[in-house]
Amino acid sequence: MAVRALALSVGAALVALTLGPLALVLARAGDAAGLGPADWAAVRFTLTQAALSAVVSVALAVPVARALARRRFPGRGLLIALLGAPFLLPVIVAVLGLLAVFGRSGLLNRGLEALGLPPVSVYGLHGVVLAHVFFNMPFAVRLILQGWLAIPAERFRLAESLGFEPRDVGRHLERPMLREVLPGTLLVIFVICLSSFAVALTLGGGPGATTVELAIFQALRFEFDLGRAALLATLQFAICAAAVLSAGAVALPAGFGAGLDRKPVTLAPGGWRRLADAVTLSAAAAFLILPLGMVVARGVPGLLSLPPEVWAAAGRSLAVALPSALLAVSGALVLALAAPAFGLVATLPLAASSLVLGTGLFLAAHPFVNPSRIALPVTMLVNAVLSLPFAFRILAPEARALQADYGRLAAALDLRGPARLRWLTLPRLRRPLGFALGVSAALAMGDLGVIALFAGEGGATLPLLVQRLMGAYRMEQAAAAALLLVLTSFALFWVFDRAGRHASA
Repeated sequence: MAVRALALSVGAALVALTLGPLALVLARAGDAAGLGPADWAAVRFTLTQAALSAVVSVALAVPVARALARRRFPGRGLLIALLGAPFLLPVIVAVLGLLAVFGRSGLLNRGLEALGLPPVSVYGLHGVVLAHVFFNMPFAVRLILQGWLAIPAERFRLAESLGFEPRDVGRHLERPMLREVLPGTLLVIFVICLSSFAVALTLGGGPGATTVELAIFQALRFEFDLGRAALLATLQFAICAAAVLSAGAVALPAGFGAGLDRKPVTLAPGGWRRLADAVTLSAAAAFLILPLGMVVARGVPGLLSLPPEVWAAAGRSLAVALPSALLAVSGALVLALAAPAFGLVATLPLAASSLVLGTGLFLAAHPFVNPSRIALPVTMLVNAVLSLPFAFRILAPEARALQADYGRLAAALDLRGPARLRWLTLPRLRRPLGFALGVSAALAMGDLGVIALFAGEGGATLPLLVQRLMGAYRMEQAAAAALLLVLTSFALFWVFDRAGRHASA
């Protein structure tokens, strides 16, 4: 009962922080004229690119996750850590890396030119999908890989003793797990792509490739049409709610039950499957490393000569990221432990536009206090709200399994409250907790949403400072500051993720 009461409190706060700013924008907007043809075109493009991005990302992630689950090789741990990199990159930095590889003067087109072939354009629908796959395929791999590792080792030992062929393992062990994991993974990536902003702004290719999030930005920044922005944000909520309900209808439990906590094992077939796994992992690594390598190459020359303002901004970003991650994961853990009914509430912030949240909070604060004085606390709170759905999606499957496998035993032992948290929940969930903390901290570290509305000249975080340096054409310092941002984000993710994996080993 105590967990449910806490979950009700967290859920109520989450609903207030998500819908409250939207209500303020609606109240300020007055009567809205409705949506025009361009807005409906943006809705159609948003749905198309989000669906394509989610399907392609997950389709490519399944063979990569399978290869990682059943192969052991030098550098495997480093490759798994690298899979968190694109999703955690500040978006504008990652897009610059993709342009360095796939852009007009990028590595790909230079190679095509050397072969006498026509260049390819990265702009438009295919460019947006490419960028979203770069960001989200590795994240999908991590989520699906957790599903593979959650299959009890005894199931694989039994399959081996029964002489199962690879197709039998796929039918009886892997497909039931995928049936449980894939709908939620598709949902998360679909909703992430629904709120695409920087990717569409950079790679969309014009009015015909405008997302709803970009339309919201245009309505707020250039037209200050609060009514149109609020209508678009409301439509975004409706689409995401439909996606949540659809995923819940098709997700089915795998039903493997509890294991004996033995070291995870999987069957590793040889022959052409070994070669296929090697090719899959090599291609995935190249797809990730090339853009990241270009970001590093551009930023290294100026890394040692950064001005003091950059280090101060990095400190402010850390002051936002750490408490934001702790708040997001704590709230997600409470909701994940309470009941499946809280899944919709936990996913609600994914439907929110960070620009609308920031505008609503700005309107709420402006009559009473200078917004720049509360820039960091507000940014921390909004980042916690926006990161909570990702943390919940990471924690929820294993929290459900924990309750199914050990709930009755804990009740029989009268294990509850702090004792249950210390002796059962935290030890069993340390791996996903570490992963969730790493993701939440890195996302907050690289956020460039709300802080742009609130921060004054001396209160910029590192992402905002990078944007200001780029706007002032101090490109060498901007590249070096961007590299510092990338290194800090990855360091936060690595520390938390490794702590969780090491504790659960």
